[in-house]
Amino acid sequence: MDDIKNKLILFNKERDWEQFHTPENLAKSISIEAAELLECFQWNNEYDIHAVSDEVADIVMYCVMFADKVNIDLKSEILRKLDENSKKYPVSKCKGSSKKYNEF
Repeated sequence: MDDIKNKLILFNKERDWEQFHTPENLAKSISIEAAELLECFQWNNEYDIHAVSDEVADIVMYCVMFADKVNIDLKSEILRKLDENSKKYPVSKCKGSSKKYNEF
């Protein structure tokens, strides 16, 4: 993850774009790109894998930039959240179910 973050930082620095990358703007960009991902599935469940891949990459890049901007260690937070979710969603109670943790 660090090599991706470093490449993004360099890419933005070379273009003098970090001035635009406030937490608020990055959060907006994550939401906008997520909506563009939904657009790939707007009218049916057929999709162009290249277009979907582009949107997923955009979302992840903005998430990496956001996490860097607000000093979130993405790797440790993902692992922490996964551990938390494993406690909220034990296999014995939720396997094969789409119910939310407070429904079982």
